[in-house]
Amino acid sequence: MNPRRRSFLAGAGAAALLPLATRSSGAIGPADVPALPAPIAALRDRREEATPISSAEREARFQRARELMEQTSLAAICMTGGTSLRYFSGVRWWPSERMMVLVLPAKGQPFAVCPAFEEDRLHEQFALVPSLAATRLLTWQEDDDPYARLAAGLRYLGLGAGAIGIEETMPFVFAQGIGRALPQTTVRSATPVTAGCREIKSPAELALMQLANSVTLQVYEACWRAASPGMTTHEFSALVATAYARVGFPGDASCETGPYSALPHGSIQAQTIREGAMVLIDDGCTVEGYQSDISRSFVYGNPSDKMLRCFDIVHLAQAAALAAARPGAACGSVDAAARKVIEDAGFGPGYKYFLHRLGHGIGMDMHEWPYLVKGNPQIIAPHMCFSDEPGIYIPGEFGLRLEDDMRITEDGAKLFTGPSPSLEQPFG
Repeated sequence: MNPRRRSFLAGAGAAALLPLATRSSGAIGPADVPALPAPIAALRDRREEATPISSAEREARFQRARELMEQTSLAAICMTGGTSLRYFSGVRWWPSERMMVLVLPAKGQPFAVCPAFEEDRLHEQFALVPSLAATRLLTWQEDDDPYARLAAGLRYLGLGAGAIGIEETMPFVFAQGIGRALPQTTVRSATPVTAGCREIKSPAELALMQLANSVTLQVYEACWRAASPGMTTHEFSALVATAYARVGFPGDASCETGPYSALPHGSIQAQTIREGAMVLIDDGCTVEGYQSDISRSFVYGNPSDKMLRCFDIVHLAQAAALAAARPGAACGSVDAAARKVIEDAGFGPGYKYFLHRLGHGIGMDMHEWPYLVKGNPQIIAPHMCFSDEPGIYIPGEFGLRLEDDMRITEDGAKLFTGPSPSLEQPFG
């Protein structure tokens, strides 16, 4: 799904479950709060199961990044607030027009450039990783040129020339300012370094992703059992947010039903779940920064023969992709394996009914490299992780998608969670 949906829906959350009169009347007493459905009330906090990434692992990531910088002839990489910064340093920094950049050189100690009034806050976070505790901060006042500070830091390390890598999500204005301040330097993409590190998951990362996937499936099942025809899709999504609050991790799910389930990322239209109609839920949760992304399609009551046939086809396509996702295979070949099943069943050609790529990399970002899409020649390696999400979408009727996340092992691929067995019993 669209990874931006989660941050929006998380704020809406459980409030939508409260009756309108309760929400608009000011103070809420115990008698005003509706009792949780039994499957949701049975959920328990699971936060103690999550083991944060250690400082030692973050330091190993720095070393791996330096190895990749040597291989790609980059003298340093520059990162601002976002996932890659958190991956390497643990620093959580929101995007801002005020430049804060961590510079990781291929040789020498990292340094950072930040607004002067943020110095203490940044030091506080760097102190959590031993190798960053003594990071030199070059600060700038509101009327200073931050790019001149960054250029001075690179020249101090003897890196005023050569090639500097820019992390891909850095705002253009920052990258442009760095390039102008270092006219003897070539500015290039840092993605070969950042992706080269992040797309191969460590045992600690895999454990967090396993927990995220297990939690999501537990929440989905509880909500499926608690819901019923007559509930709106917004109420179902709010039920999911409440369930995630019970288990202790932020998460949400989009919910579409009937003909709107044929839109892979849904609709803004008001929808009510009806007996015999397709319901498609999608999204996941975040555990110590690591994501899950699971879709389930189901029907309350009796699905039509066409729905059952499409489910069987998509189920086979998901299995075909899982079998094709092996070390040494090209990413594009996994998409081809699933798409062939769907096309051979009469739902082709190309993107006619299977509207999107087979899958995406997943880790700290819900959508990250590499992508399982036609024509992608990148070779799959052990310990990469992907979504496996084929679907069939029939305009004006219904759509269904089966999505589970998979990890690549030395000899194949394995799902973090078991596949959905049927439309009537999506959780077995």
